[in-house]
Amino acid sequence: MQGFNPKFKDFPDYILGITHEIWEEKQVEALYHYYSDDILVRSPSSLVIGNKAVIDATHATLSEFPDRQLLGEDVIWSGSPEQGMLSSHRIFSTATHLGAGSFGKPTGRKLRYRVIADCHAIANQINDEWLVRDFGGIVHQLGYDSEEFALHQIRNEGGIAGCNKPFNADMDIKGPYLGTGNDNEWGTLFAEILTSIMDGKNDIIHRHYDRAGKGFYPEDTLAVSLSEIEAFWISFRNSFPSARFTIHHKIGRQDAFLPPRAAIRWSISGTHDGTGRFGNPTGSDVYIMGISHAEFGPWGLRREYTLFDDVAIWKQIHIHMGRE
Repeated sequence: MQGFNPKFKDFPDYILGITHEIWEEKQVEALYHYYSDDILVRSPSSLVIGNKAVIDATHATLSEFPDRQLLGEDVIWSGSPEQGMLSSHRIFSTATHLGAGSFGKPTGRKLRYRVIADCHAIANQINDEWLVRDFGGIVHQLGYDSEEFALHQIRNEGGIAGCNKPFNADMDIKGPYLGTGNDNEWGTLFAEILTSIMDGKNDIIHRHYDRAGKGFYPEDTLAVSLSEIEAFWISFRNSFPSARFTIHHKIGRQDAFLPPRAAIRWSISGTHDGTGRFGNPTGSDVYIMGISHAEFGPWGLRREYTLFDDVAIWKQIHIHMGRE
C-alpha cells in the first residue's frame, strides 16, 4: 500500500476503515484528510463539488440518523497503489430517523438500505466518487412512495424552476480518474449479461443465473428465483425501450475465501417511452446512474445487487411533465 497510511493492511481495509472512522466514530473532520479539496461526488440526485460540501452533507445526514451503521458487505476493486485504485464498495446501512431534515420531522422509524460507492484513491486520499443509494427504499420505509416523494422534493425546493435537478451526463465534470476497470473474465461476463438484458434478450437470465439465485434491487426489493429476477429487469427495461445503455466501468475479481465477483457502473440515457416500472410512457428525457454487483457460484450467477434511485427518476419525469 505504497503512499497509504501503514495502519491499513490492504485497499479493502482502507475503504472499510475510513468509512467506519468517518461515520460510526463520527470523525467527520477526517474527511479533510481522506478526501481531496476538489473532490467530485456524483449521485443520481446531484453533483457535489468540493470537500466542504461533502462534509456539510455528512453532518446533515448524521443529524437525521445519528445511530447510522455502515456495514461493509464487499469491496470489489482494481488498480494499484502506485497508479491509483478504484473500489466499488457495497454497504448495508441501518439507521433510525431521529432528527429533522430532508425527510421531514423525525419519525423514529428504523431503516435498512444499501449503498454502493465507486471511489478512486491514491496517496491515502479519495479524489473521485460515484455514489448510488437505495433512496426509494429509504422513503418507502418512512411511509412514502418514490413517485410521491419526488413531487414532495420539487415542492419543498421551490418548484420546477428552483428545485435541485437530478444528475445527468451534461452536468458532469471530468475528474482525475479516467480508468475503465480491468479485464478479468468475471467482469466481462457480467457486463455481457447486463448488456444482453438491456437489449431485451431475456433468455440470458435463464442461461446464466442460478435458478435459486437472489436479486437485491431498489425500493428494498428481494427477487428470488429466475422468474422474479426476470420480472424485475423486464419491468425496468420496458420503461425505456429506446434508451441507450452504457457501461462506464467494470471490475472482476477472484479473492481467497470469496466467490468470483464483478462490479459494473452503468447508465441509461434516453426517453421514457414504454410502459413498465415507471407507469405509462411520458416522453420524458431521463438519465439513470446505476451500479451492479454480482457473485458467481457453481450453477451460475447466484447473488446480484443492483442499485439506482427511483426518486431521482420520478423527479425527472415530474419536471418534464410540469408537475409541481
